Amino acid sequence: MSDDVSGRRGLLGIAALFGAIALFIGVDLITDSGDGAGAGHLAAELTVLVAASFGLGAMLWRLGRLRRALADARQDAGRWQAENRDLVQGLGIAIARQFSAWGLTDAESDVGLLLLKGLSLQEIADLRETSERTVREQARAVYRKSGLAGRNALSAYFLEDLLPGMAA
Repeated sequence: MSDDVSGRRGLLGIAALFGAIALFIGVDLITDSGDGAGAGHLAAELTVLVAASFGLGAMLWRLGRLRRALADARQDAGRWQAENRDLVQGLGIAIARQFSAWGLTDAESDVGLLLLKGLSLQEIADLRETSERTVREQARAVYRKSGLAGRNALSAYFLEDLLPGMAA
């Protein structure tokens, strides 16, 4: 998730750089032509201007593709959520019941759910506005109280019965 955002920001930054280069070279080209610069100098600046313009166009095209792909992914996710709302709610209830049966505190339950969603300890800490060390201790409490070895076992505990078996 964060990679998508930083990737988009990176493309915007590169597009802005190409745009700035094109703008400055364009202004310099106009100024130099008015000052009687030689044809070779003007040709070199024109080449840089064309290259920067192509770079800007390429970055904007790629950014547009990323925006469309993100919109498609969000639409697919929304459709999946709508189609599976009852199943997801049932799973959420089952997870909450199991967390309660394990005797997890509210904070541990929150951390457990975020672990199941695949967030890193740092992402959970940022989201919960606490330290990564606190989240790490809460995660250890989840594993200890559940009798599970770690994140993979926690996920498998809830997903094992939902996934189809392997054909022998």
